[in-house]
Parts: sequence; C-alpha cells; structure tokens
Amino acid sequence: MTTPDPTPSAIGGIPVPDSKLAREATELVRDLTDDLLYDHSRRVYLFGARHGLDRGLDFDPELLYVGALFHDLGLTARFRASQRRFELDGADEARAFLTARGIPEDRARLVWEGIALHTTPEIPHHMAPEVALVTAGVELDVLGLGYGTLPAETRDAIVAAHPRPDFKRRILRAFHQGLAHRPQTTFGNVKADVLARFEEDYTRPNFVRIIEDSPWPQ
Repeated sequence: MTTPDPTPSAIGGIPVPDSKLAREATELVRDLTDDLLYDHSRRVYLFGARHGLDRGLDFDPELLYVGALFHDLGLTARFRASQRRFELDGADEARAFLTARGIPEDRARLVWEGIALHTTPEIPHHMAPEVALVTAGVELDVLGLGYGTLPAETRDAIVAAHPRPDFKRRILRAFHQGLAHRPQTTFGNVKADVLARFEEDYTRPNFVRIIEDSPWPQ
C-alpha cells in the first residue's frame, strides 16, 4: 500500500480537507492512480475550491475533495475490463466509498453527480456547488478555462505542489488508454474526440444516422 503524501493544511491559500474521510480518500486514490492522475485530481480540487471561494459559493470542501479525487478513477487499470462510461465507474466507486463511511445518500449523490457529469459541458454549472466545482476544476486544469482569471501566484503554488510535466500529452494518452476498449461509451461525449484523434479505425457514432436507421417506418 502506498503511503499518501502528507497533506498540508492549505496550498496557494486554499484549505485542503484533512479529516479522516479525506485522508482515507487520499490513500485509496493514491494506491489506484499514478502521479499523473493523482496530481491532476488534487489540482482539480484546488482549482475548483478556489473558483467556489472566489464566487462566495457555499460548498462542502470534503465532498468536493472526494469528487475531485475520484473523478478520473474510471480511467485506471482497475476498470480496463469495464464496458460502461468511465465517469460512471468513478462515480459509483465514490458513492460506495462515502456511504460505507456513513455519509447520507443525498450527500453522496452530489459527489456521484459531480463525477458522472464532469465531461458534460455547461449543465453541471447549473447544479449544486459540489457538482459544479468539480467541472470547474477539470475545465481549468485540462482545458485552461479561467486560466487568466486565477492569480499567477496561486496557480504557481498549486503547480509547485502538484506538478504537471508534459501534462497535455500525458493526459490525452491516459484518456486514450482508459477508453480504447470501450469506444461506444464516448457517444455524445467530449471524449469521442480523443478516440477520433488516436484510433485510426474509430468511426464516430452519428446521432442523425441513428435516427434515420432506426426500425421506425416514419
């Protein structure tokens, strides 16, 4: 079992949960992920939390932390045989983790929703803060959305704590490795672009063609 990294009380002025629940989540995710996904997931929490604090949102940092840490768990080797959407794999793992530790179902469901919807544009931003802020953190770390609005010193402190060497190339490779065996799950999802880029024989499903070819006569 990997010993989790010591968790400072704050990074870049952003408080980091250090409850028993948060420590157990860190240990579990640290065991199942490599440095790429672990550091990415921690940055997602930090960027998401900063986004929420800047906007005065009332969110549960502990739930946001678990959502951020588990959001890409479905891409790991543990789920290489799964034929479900990777978002659902991670969401179900997070909900099971939380309910096993006595977190009420309605609170655990917020984490489930944040993970399940983090690759769906726009919709999460109209939901509970614990849902919206996972997507906000992902969008900043992966897509650079909001990069210019984050103070450079905050950004630098976060990246110093959780580096991102060659991140663009490596995260795309992780997406590809986690999805290549289940291409059908990318239909209607931004991750279809990953397979279109890296799989020579990938044919993107077409929504219009599916309607036209359905068994309905009209």
